[in-house]
Amino acid sequence: MGTPDFSVPCLSKLIECGHYVCEVFSQPDKPVGRKHVLTAPPVKQFAMEKNIRVYQPESLKNSDALEIIKSHNPDAIIVVAYGKILPPDILNAAKYGCINVHASLLPKYRGAAPIQYAVLNGDRETGVTIMQMDEGVDTGDMLLVKKTEIDINETSEQLFDRLSVIGADALAECLEILEKGEIVPVKQDESAASHTEKITKDLSPIDWSKSAFEVHNKVRGLQTWPCAETKINGKNVKIHKTSLSALTGNKPGAVADNKNVLTVCCGDGKCVDILELQPEGKKRMDIKSYLAGNKIEISTVLGI
Repeated sequence: MGTPDFSVPCLSKLIECGHYVCEVFSQPDKPVGRKHVLTAPPVKQFAMEKNIRVYQPESLKNSDALEIIKSHNPDAIIVVAYGKILPPDILNAAKYGCINVHASLLPKYRGAAPIQYAVLNGDRETGVTIMQMDEGVDTGDMLLVKKTEIDINETSEQLFDRLSVIGADALAECLEILEKGEIVPVKQDESAASHTEKITKDLSPIDWSKSAFEVHNKVRGLQTWPCAETKINGKNVKIHKTSLSALTGNKPGAVADNKNVLTVCCGDGKCVDILELQPEGKKRMDIKSYLAGNKIEISTVLGI
């Protein structure tokens, strides 16, 4: 059971390791792009390439989904970013139940957006938890944990790609241990739990009164959607890439340097360099190209 790009390496790994994938559940096709072209989710596309049957129910609450699962008598149901709540009868429909690949070090960052929040919060470490699903949201026993460091300039998009591969390898290892009967489930520490909500455009505006590190993390964390945003000379601009600057300044949002880079002061007196941005209605561009066509004076204040 999976839907987005993140799920594909896990499905691929299951096939590579010789597991028989009897059916794939994925979210229904959705309109994509300005022309609203009805498009199959990545997991469906991959499954069809491998001649695996795909089922795309609008809901799991009717008996059809359960009957399909029972007809296969599966050993395990693997769930990777499927996007639907599983009812109790499905959670218990396989020999080993439902096994989830979750992109955080549980119990931290349960919920919809663990990867983005790890970057938004400036964490230096994250990972993947293989978990036995129960009726809660990411509350089940942990079966296997794999950790990885987060680079200070790594974006959510880059981390997505890395964790999808780490998750696939961890899943394969977990199933091997599970088949040997050597898995030791570990209860989650509820006192250390945190929950993430869906990422929305409301998070986009940059608050220049925050520290340089927090501003940099917002730019990294909201890649590639919805992207951090600010105003430059009153016009909305998406900020795609920044780095921490060696310069310092006093006024939050004020431009401290405009020569081949746009350096902006933050609330802690430190600065960030804007390296790539996207003016409204235009393509993403590097800062040199932007400055070649836009005069930004020193002390110009962003965000107003």
